[in-house]
Amino acid sequence: MNRLSTGVAGLDEKIGGGLIPGTMTVLTGASGIGKTQFGLQFLNAGLSQEGKRGVIFDMTARGDSQNHADYAERMFDWKLLEEDPERRFYPDEFFSPGYTVGDYFGALRGRGKRVTRRDMDPDQWHDWQGLLSRRLDAAIAFLYAQFTRGARRVVIDGIEPVAHQGDSIQFELLEYVYQQIILKDPEWVARDLFRQAYLANEAKIRASIYPAKSASALVLYTSPETQLEAMIDKPLDEGDLLASANTIIHMGKIRDGGRFRRALYVAKHRGSVCPDEIFFYEIDDRGLRLVEG
Repeated sequence: MNRLSTGVAGLDEKIGGGLIPGTMTVLTGASGIGKTQFGLQFLNAGLSQEGKRGVIFDMTARGDSQNHADYAERMFDWKLLEEDPERRFYPDEFFSPGYTVGDYFGALRGRGKRVTRRDMDPDQWHDWQGLLSRRLDAAIAFLYAQFTRGARRVVIDGIEPVAHQGDSIQFELLEYVYQQIILKDPEWVARDLFRQAYLANEAKIRASIYPAKSASALVLYTSPETQLEAMIDKPLDEGDLLASANTIIHMGKIRDGGRFRRALYVAKHRGSVCPDEIFFYEIDDRGLRLVEG
């Protein structure tokens, strides 16, 4: 099995050669700790391994940006192309030579800060559900188009901590995207997307089939904790996002004498090496790199 490089120099050999294809990895850490840079390095590594960079599925509902475009251009001279999250899907155009698709999808863009049922009245919750319904076809088309064109990596960003994941619009969408698009057999994804136009396009769809469960997701999860030790000590609840992930990497600060340093810890890595040590890292214009402790 070919492992997926994290794109972080020095990390792959620590975890048995990289991440396992067809699985979910969750990267936890507070804002500003380097999750976005890590995610972009993972996507960029697809260029050398699969011949195509991966894509960003951003669930940020806040008004502020995660700076994906700035980081991508500065780190890799990669100019992100933003996809319209409400783009209508026209089956007759999908396989035409002129059909283009972006590499960034802002799923909840421009909807304010409230993402949980407990923070909203019934009308606001109904509005959220309506937004998701309108954007779902565009989300399926975005990911399916990228997968049929060679992409195999998806970074899902913007997930905010909540007391009850079942009350969160973000976690509801995450569950659908991962189970019903990323992991789903490509022929059935095509059926969901093309619907009544499936038979008319069946030959082209079958010619574009990508290997089932070849796509992998890296979820960037904003943690309320900033200290690495607190993340490591936190138990994984049954049914929690972290409990269902194949790999968990915590990123946080750790006291080293009279200063704080950035460090990461691989808390879970099913089916592979899971080192029982903490790795220090630094961030520069090229992203993350491990450094000697």
